[in-house]
Amino acid sequence: MATAQPVHDRLRDTISRLVHRGLGVEDYWRAVSDALDGAVPSEGSCLMTMDPATMLPTAEFVENGMPADAISRLVEIELREPDYTKWVDMARAGRTAASLSDVTAGELDLSRRHREVRRLEGYSDELRVVLSSSTGTWGALTVFREKDRPYFSPAEVRLVTSLTGLISDGLRRSLLLDDACADRHDAGMLVLGPDDGVDLANQVAEKWIDELGVGTRAGTTLPLVIRAVAKQARAIGGREEGQEAGIGLARARVRTKAGRWVIVRASLLGEGTTAPVAVLLEAARPAEMAPLLADVYGLTLQERRVTERVAQGLPTRQIANQLRMSTYTVQDHLKSIFSKTGAGSRGDLIARLFFDQRAMQLTAPPAIPDELPGVRQRPVSDVLS
Repeated sequence: MATAQPVHDRLRDTISRLVHRGLGVEDYWRAVSDALDGAVPSEGSCLMTMDPATMLPTAEFVENGMPADAISRLVEIELREPDYTKWVDMARAGRTAASLSDVTAGELDLSRRHREVRRLEGYSDELRVVLSSSTGTWGALTVFREKDRPYFSPAEVRLVTSLTGLISDGLRRSLLLDDACADRHDAGMLVLGPDDGVDLANQVAEKWIDELGVGTRAGTTLPLVIRAVAKQARAIGGREEGQEAGIGLARARVRTKAGRWVIVRASLLGEGTTAPVAVLLEAARPAEMAPLLADVYGLTLQERRVTERVAQGLPTRQIANQLRMSTYTVQDHLKSIFSKTGAGSRGDLIARLFFDQRAMQLTAPPAIPDELPGVRQRPVSDVLS
C-alpha cells in the first residue's frame, strides 16, 4: 500500500500532460493505453468514440482485438440483448469503471458476450471504462486480459476509476474541431441486406465510406458507425409492443478522417428485423452541429444562453437584461466561453459554433428527422428500381 499513492500520482501527472498536448483521438488513445499498461497490465485495449446524443459507437481504435464477425456479434449484444456492464447501463448508473470478474463474482460465463464470443477468442477478464463528463458520454475504453492471466484486482479498478474524469476530458478535447465548417455534399445512400452486406450504394455513399475508413480489423468492410446505426434500426423495428422502451434513435454524428462531421441515420425498409435497412450519410448542418459543439467545448447552460444572444448580435447590457443578471456576470460568462472555445472575439466565437453566421439554439437538442426522407416503410423493390 505504501507505493499505491505514488503510482497513482505519477499516472495522473502523465495523463494530465497528455490531455493538454492537443493529440488526435488515435494518438491520445495509444498514449493513454501505454500509460495505463504500466500500472494496470493488459494484453490489449479498445477505444470506441460515441455520439453523446445516442451513445451509439462511431469509431473504434483497437490493439490486439477480435475479428470483424466477432465484433458484429458484440455490437448486437450491446444494443439488443441483456448482459453485464453494458455501456448504456453503466452510464445510467453512474458507474465509470467495472471489471467483468467483479460483477460476475468470477463466473465470467454468466456474461453472454464472454461465453459466446470473448472466451472463444482466447480472452478472459475485461475492464470497462465509460468516458463521460457533464456534457455527455463521448466514448468507452476496454482493456482486457487473455486466458490464464489474473483477473483485474479491485485496486486496479479503483485506480482506473479515479482517472476516468481526466481521461474523459482528454477524449473530449481531442474531438474538438479545428475547422467545424463542413463542405456540402449530396446525400449518400446505402441499402443493407439481412446480413448487413451492401445491396445498393450510390457514389456519394462510397466517398463517405472512404472518408470514414473501415479501420484495420481483418474482414471489416463498413465503418463501425454504419454497422451500429443499422443494428439500432433493426432493434427499433424488432421491438414488440409492451417491450421495455429505451432503445435510442438510429442515428449518430461522427467526424471523418478529413475532419468533417457526418450524420449517419438508418431506417428499416419493411417489416421485421430481416428487412433491408436504408442508411443515409450527409454532411452535418449547422443546426445539427452547434449543440454538439457546445457539448464538446463543455459550455454550461448559462454559457449557452449567453452565446445564443451573442449570436443574435445583442450587446452585453441587453443580454444581461434578458437573462436577468448583471453585466459583470455576463462578462464573466464570456471570459469562460472564450477560454473554453479558444475564441478571440465574439465574431470568432460565432464562426466556430454557427458556421453560416445564423443564430441557432444551443439549449435544445438539434432537430434531426427520426425517419429517412422518402424511404419510410417503402418496399425494397421501390428503392432498387
